[in-house]
Amino acid sequence: MPRHRSVKFQHRGNGNGNGHDQRRQSLSTASDSTSEPPSPSREGDNSRNGSIVKGEKEGDVSDYEKKKATFITRTIWTFAMITGFFGAMFAGHVYVLMIITAVQIVSFKEVIAIAQVPTRQKNLPLTRSLNWYFLVITMYFLYGESVIYYFKHILLVDKVLLPFATHHRFISFMMYIFGFVFFVGSLKKGHYKFQFTQFAWTHMALFLIVVQAHFMMNNVFEGMIWFFLPVSLVITNDIFAYICGITFGRTQLIKISPKKTVEGFVGAWICTIFFGFALTNILIRYKYFICPVNDLGANIFTGLECTPNPVFVPQPYYMPAWTGVEYTLWIEPMQFHILIFATFASLIAPFGGFFASGLKRSFKIKDFGDSIPGHGGMTDRMDCQFIMGFFAYMYYESFIAVYRTSVGAVIESAIVGLTPEEQVEVVKGLGKYLYNQGVISQKVCSHYILHKS
Repeated sequence: MPRHRSVKFQHRGNGNGNGHDQRRQSLSTASDSTSEPPSPSREGDNSRNGSIVKGEKEGDVSDYEKKKATFITRTIWTFAMITGFFGAMFAGHVYVLMIITAVQIVSFKEVIAIAQVPTRQKNLPLTRSLNWYFLVITMYFLYGESVIYYFKHILLVDKVLLPFATHHRFISFMMYIFGFVFFVGSLKKGHYKFQFTQFAWTHMALFLIVVQAHFMMNNVFEGMIWFFLPVSLVITNDIFAYICGITFGRTQLIKISPKKTVEGFVGAWICTIFFGFALTNILIRYKYFICPVNDLGANIFTGLECTPNPVFVPQPYYMPAWTGVEYTLWIEPMQFHILIFATFASLIAPFGGFFASGLKRSFKIKDFGDSIPGHGGMTDRMDCQFIMGFFAYMYYESFIAVYRTSVGAVIESAIVGLTPEEQVEVVKGLGKYLYNQGVISQKVCSHYILHKS
């Protein structure tokens, strides 16, 4: 005799809610279909048992509570990050450098993690170790380059640090070659494609995250304004893009990020320019922001002293003769440069976020991680910041930086280009010059010259 098809009623769940959710989804799908006639049995089920309606209300309440908890968590961590950021910035440049270091390590970890395959890594335990080894080597090279460039007047006169400073690039290269050789030696048959994919993925992450973060650190050394201003512009643009988008956004901007609109994109650009002008006008008044780092122990209270870059000094601009108006406008050149910074932060930097969105979609993930509760991963918050920091450094070095002979450069030239006897002659000549200028006393000059003779 024929076997009857078993029927499962919706109010007879298995206790974990999975079957109930799946059946609700199938009902929803069926009701959206216009090609399928309505089923009396389904309508009867909806009216037959009040527990379903009750269950849906409970689900709605549960979703509301979940969104509420997420919002609260997101808000708390937002204020915590803002407080920590400003606290570190006012405490001194060293603390900002520590934050950048932590950000790039966490971001590297998140990007590497999405391409890892645990089942294969069990057979290739050295893959993860090599990833972190290349990170350490890259950071050693980049950090060393920055420290030597900005503090060579300290490193080159130290007996212990001198060999590391003068041979830094060769040491870094050999350490990388050691990792390269180790990678080739670890190749296993049947895993070649996976291993080379991991190798390429690691180097991509190093370039997109660690290298670009390195230039953000250089921005800090050149002056806090070159770090804080680009970061603020990106954050401001993101906020105004959201506000303008939900207010009058109609036209989709890019398919990879469907919620972005042209109106929000352009509106945020205009708002970011005005914000940039206002913020720049405030920051250029404080030497703590505009002076390059010459004391790593400085903070907002001790401040810094320097001769301001000409870009921060007001310059006269005259009205054109054809206007018939004789008026002189005094304005800092930085106010013109901020137009370029704000435009890049609004029109180009968001594509770093679009790139990250496409990357996440290719791996079918929502966030890079959960490093920041309520916000997702660190990379989700920094995707636009890295490219903006890179641009800020390149623009500064190309159009704003003033190149002068530094103490470190003179010492480096003397050490590298002169013999010990010639170096002694330089010291004697410099001592006599300083004495003639009244900078040092005759006793100090005689003592210095006699000891060097």
